[in-house]
Amino acid sequence: MGQNFLVEPEVVREIAEAAGVAAGDRIVEIGPGLGILTRELLSRGCKVTGVELDDELASFLEMDLQDETGFTLVRKDARHVDVQAITGNVSYRVVANLPYSVATVIIRHFLEAPNPPHQLTVMVQREVAERMTASPPDMSLLGLATQFYTEAALDFIVQPGAFLPPPKVESAVLTLAVRSSLPLTGQERDRMFELATMAFQRKRKTISNGLSQGLGRPKAAIETALTAASLDPMQRPQTLGVDQWVQLARAFPEHE
Repeated sequence: MGQNFLVEPEVVREIAEAAGVAAGDRIVEIGPGLGILTRELLSRGCKVTGVELDDELASFLEMDLQDETGFTLVRKDARHVDVQAITGNVSYRVVANLPYSVATVIIRHFLEAPNPPHQLTVMVQREVAERMTASPPDMSLLGLATQFYTEAALDFIVQPGAFLPPPKVESAVLTLAVRSSLPLTGQERDRMFELATMAFQRKRKTISNGLSQGLGRPKAAIETALTAASLDPMQRPQTLGVDQWVQLARAFPEHE
């Protein structure tokens, strides 16, 4: 399925260290592949649930790790797996070298699950990791989504030579500490991301212009609402931080 397998033991140890795993921790590993990270986690006394879509790799893991009582394999697509079913209501964390083409989809699926992890330590493409952890004036819709749900930190860069075959891009490991509470209700969160999507689709325009076009409202009305929320109508979406997006959602509570 076009995978690049992690083969460098030192990088595997660094991932486990960055995750801060300890004996007894419950881990969900997405895309365990040939199991190099899985074995490291098991050696540290973790209980690992691996979610693997590739049938050949899943069969290999079942045979290779059959004597590991702390390992459970789930043959599912991590983008659609029932997170509650595989984790129950216990505290767990995600530690994984994610498939790069669907990494952000998988992260969002777990963050929005009824029982989200308390932490994710994941390897993704370096460019994606930098967008997820960026600050204004370099925010993106991905950065907003990541930082709304988590406290995000880039741990270290991984060179292509750590994989077989080597990918054409650099990779990065980042840790996402999931926030225990969120400042908006579910409806308000939907509103925030709706507005953010409108604005980032028009990121060369000011917030007032972008939202005026997206919402089909007069620019003057948009500027009035933004000013009342202590936001500068002339800012562009990439210059707003998470707190300002929260303010913006509250400034436009109703869809018209």
